[in-house]
Amino acid sequence: MVKVAIFDYGAGNIFSLKSSLEKNEAEVDIITDLKKIKNYSGLLLPGVGNFDPAIKSLDTSKIAFHDLVKNQVPVLGICLGMEMFFERSEEGKLGGLGILDGEVILLPNKFKIPHMGWNDLQIKQSSVLLEGVKEGSWVYFVHSYRVKPKNDGIIKADSDYGISVPAVIENQTLFGTQFHPEKSGKVGSIMIKNFLRVCKK
Repeated sequence: MVKVAIFDYGAGNIFSLKSSLEKNEAEVDIITDLKKIKNYSGLLLPGVGNFDPAIKSLDTSKIAFHDLVKNQVPVLGICLGMEMFFERSEEGKLGGLGILDGEVILLPNKFKIPHMGWNDLQIKQSSVLLEGVKEGSWVYFVHSYRVKPKNDGIIKADSDYGISVPAVIENQTLFGTQFHPEKSGKVGSIMIKNFLRVCKK
């Protein structure tokens, strides 16, 4: 059984993610200090909360986070968790983790914010996280922002809202989804399984 950690930055509402991981036979702990990450085969940054408070909660763990990425410990960032990988966000004033080049920008004002609902995935290139996921599969989004990477090559799937929204990013052992796989039924479960398989290697 693979052992993974969910980093809790105080937003709560991470039960569904923990439950989804456990249903896929993972042992899961919720942690608030990344110095303990050596005990785990993978890390998840959940998707609920606001940018600045979430970044602040990682202040004492930023070096540890950069180290685990350097050491290729698999990390899955969900929604806000993925947005924190980048250099900055229009949601906050603080800098992001800066693991990936780019920024996070507000969805256009023609959308009701937050955007909530099911949208289909347009797969752009092969991806470890998307193995077994069919083109056009539907997943569940709740968000007000979208990522804008400097390197489009890390975008593995997007979703068309009339604008193209990056939905899945992947860079070596760093994975991110703008949607919530833990709330996306069987399709989301496939991705959770794929992530845990990477953690087992």
